[in-house]
Amino acid sequence: MSDAGNETDPQSAIDAQGERRREQLDGRIFEHNAGDQQDGIPFVGAGPGDPRLLTVAGKELLEDADLVVHAGSLVNSELLDEYCEHAETVSSIGKDLEELIPLMRDAYEAGDTVVRLHSGDPAIYGAAIEQMDALEHEGVSTYFVPGVTSAFAASATLRTQLTLNEVSNHVAFTRPQGKTLTPEEDHISEFVEMGDVTTCIYLGTHAVADTMDRLIDDGHDEDIPVAVVYHASWPDEDVMVGTIGTIGEILEESGHRASAMVIIGDAVTGAGYERSFLYDGWANRGADSDDEDDESNGAADADAEKTETTQ
Repeated sequence: MSDAGNETDPQSAIDAQGERRREQLDGRIFEHNAGDQQDGIPFVGAGPGDPRLLTVAGKELLEDADLVVHAGSLVNSELLDEYCEHAETVSSIGKDLEELIPLMRDAYEAGDTVVRLHSGDPAIYGAAIEQMDALEHEGVSTYFVPGVTSAFAASATLRTQLTLNEVSNHVAFTRPQGKTLTPEEDHISEFVEMGDVTTCIYLGTHAVADTMDRLIDDGHDEDIPVAVVYHASWPDEDVMVGTIGTIGEILEESGHRASAMVIIGDAVTGAGYERSFLYDGWANRGADSDDEDDESNGAADADAEKTETTQ
């Protein structure tokens, strides 16, 4: 148990845990999978908004919690009302690590069941590791419980896939340049240049117009589709679809300045994809095919794709 009169500075704790990570892997990696309920404080992904998109594991943990420290307005209040009515709930908005870490640690050491609730998935722009490392340094175990990230909710709303054969073979999760990202660290233009990448921009609603202007300045086709899904899966969800050349004005007219997922690429419309190997007969062909020499490589690729897809 920690000595409240001799608290560790969170930054020192983060630095110490970082050194430990360099030296060796955490043994728990090989002892638990993502669905296991473990000792300590779970960092749970609340999902994109709709309470029904919370995972079963997340629901069970919230229903059993005494204290839920949540991401404020980033978590749908309907979810808190439905699953956390019995628990004490505390918003993390406006609190720094020096306040959050003792809050969670002391409650846990007093015997309370504590849940840290992040929006979406805590592994995507969640700033979870720094909290977890600080708690671990204080002797409190932590673990991740994944959630549905907003890019997946947005693609479901758009009735498309983020990956489509012959359209998009890759997905990039990124954010635009700004206070925390320098122009040199902004790779959105590079992703768009690749052509077969669906680019999902987090934390960038306020910067959509500037981002599109930079893409145009870099010579990208203004007709490339772009979708902006505000509050994906929330009751007030708003969907805007345009192009690199038009989406800035469309979003400006909507008045939204935050909490939207921005998706760039032809996967937005789902147009132009080709039938995959998985369901076109290749996966059922074997060495007895009449044109074995030409088709065996394609069949092998399809078999591998089918195996990976069904695991």
